[in-house]
Amino acid sequence: MSMADDTEDSKDPLQRPADQDARFSELLEDSAEDLYEHAPCGYLSTLLDGRIAKINTTLLDWLGYERGDLVGRRSFSELLTVGGRLYHETHFAPLLRMQGEISGIALELKASDGSRLPVVVTSTVKTGSDGEALLIRTTIFDARERRAYEMELLRARQEADLERNRLKLLNTTLQKTLLPPVMENVPGLDVAAHYHIASTDEVGGDFYDLFPLAAGTWGMFLGDVCGKGAAAAAVTSLARYTLRAAAVYNPDPAAVLGNLNTVLNHEYNGTDPRFCTVVFGLLTPDPEWGGFRITLASGGHPPALLMRADGTADFLPTPGGQLIGVLPDAHISTATVRLAPGDTLLLHTDGLTEAHTAAGGPDGRYGDDALLDFGRALTPTTASGAIVAVRDLLDTFGTGVDDDTAVLAIHVPRTLSEEQQ
Repeated sequence: MSMADDTEDSKDPLQRPADQDARFSELLEDSAEDLYEHAPCGYLSTLLDGRIAKINTTLLDWLGYERGDLVGRRSFSELLTVGGRLYHETHFAPLLRMQGEISGIALELKASDGSRLPVVVTSTVKTGSDGEALLIRTTIFDARERRAYEMELLRARQEADLERNRLKLLNTTLQKTLLPPVMENVPGLDVAAHYHIASTDEVGGDFYDLFPLAAGTWGMFLGDVCGKGAAAAAVTSLARYTLRAAAVYNPDPAAVLGNLNTVLNHEYNGTDPRFCTVVFGLLTPDPEWGGFRITLASGGHPPALLMRADGTADFLPTPGGQLIGVLPDAHISTATVRLAPGDTLLLHTDGLTEAHTAAGGPDGRYGDDALLDFGRALTPTTASGAIVAVRDLLDTFGTGVDDDTAVLAIHVPRTLSEEQQ
C-alpha cells in the first residue's frame, strides 16, 4: 500500500467534502419528494372549495386516474360514493371547519372503473401566518384488509348468533317435551301451573305433571333435578316417566319415590352422580267432606304452601324426606292433608325462594319467610289466582331469578251455596 493510500484512509469519515454534502442534500430533497409520491398511504391537498390542488402517485394508482384527470378539475367529495358524499357534506366538512382537524373517518372512494375502495381518512386545515385557512391536507389509508377483517368478524358474529338461536330453539323444544302440553282437567279441582325459564341458553331440570290413576284417583308430582343442560334433561326425562310408571304399578307416594330412588341410584352411581328433589302426591276425592284428600311424599323437596279458605296459610310439613338418588335406601315418609272447598295447595321448586332480591333476607335471597308472608297476604285464592300472583312476583325479581322455577297449584272450588254462606 502506498503512502498516499495510507494518508487517504486515515481521514476522518465524519469530515465530508463539500461536494458530498451537496449530493447528500440533493438526496434528501429527492427522498422527500419520492416519499410523498410513493408513500404507503394516499396524500392530497384541496382548496377550501374542495377542488384538488395536489395528489400523490399512490392515491392515483389506487383509483386508476391520471393526475390531469383530477388536479384542478375534480373535488374530493366527487371521489366519494353517494353515501360518503352525503356524510362529507353533513358531518365531515362542518366538523373540519369547526375543529380544524378530523381523523379516523371510514369512507369509500370511487375508482375510475367504478369499483369501491374502503379507506380511513384524516384531514387537517393548513393556515397561514395570519391564521387564515389556506388549504386542506388529507391523508388516506387503504382499509381493504381492515374491511375484509371486519366483514369476517361480522360473518362470524352472524354465524354465532344463528347457532345460538338454533340452540335456544332446541332448548325450548326439549324443555317442552319434559312438561305436560296441557294440564289435565280433574273433576272437582281447579289446577294451574307455570314454568319460569331463567335462561334460554340451557335446559333446566324442573318438572311437574298431573295424571289420572285407577278408581278416580290422581297422581301429581313436582321436582327439580340438580344441574342444567342436556345431562340434567336426560335425568328429568327419566324421573318423569319413572314416576308415572311407578304410580301405575303402586300409587302409594312413598313407594313411588322409593322406586325412583332405586332407578336414579342405579343409573347414576359412578363418577357423575345425579339426584333430584321431588314431591309426589296422591289425590283422592272425599265425598263425605266435599273436598279432596292428598297424601304427599317428599324427597328433600321444599314444603308445599297450604292456603286455607279461612284466610290462614302455612307450610305443609313432609318430614323425613331425603334427596332422591343419593342413597341406595332413602328414608321417605308421607303426610296426609284434607283440602276443603276454598283451600289451595301451592307446590314450587327452590328457584322461587332462592331468587336474589333487593329486599331479601340476610343472604339476599327471597326465602321461605317471605314466601309464607306472600301466601298469607294472598289467601284465600284460587289455583289460577295463585299462579298469576307468583308469575307477577317472579317478574319483579328480574335477573335475580338465576334458576328455573316450576309452580303447581291445586284448588278445591266452593259450591254456589258455600259461597253464599
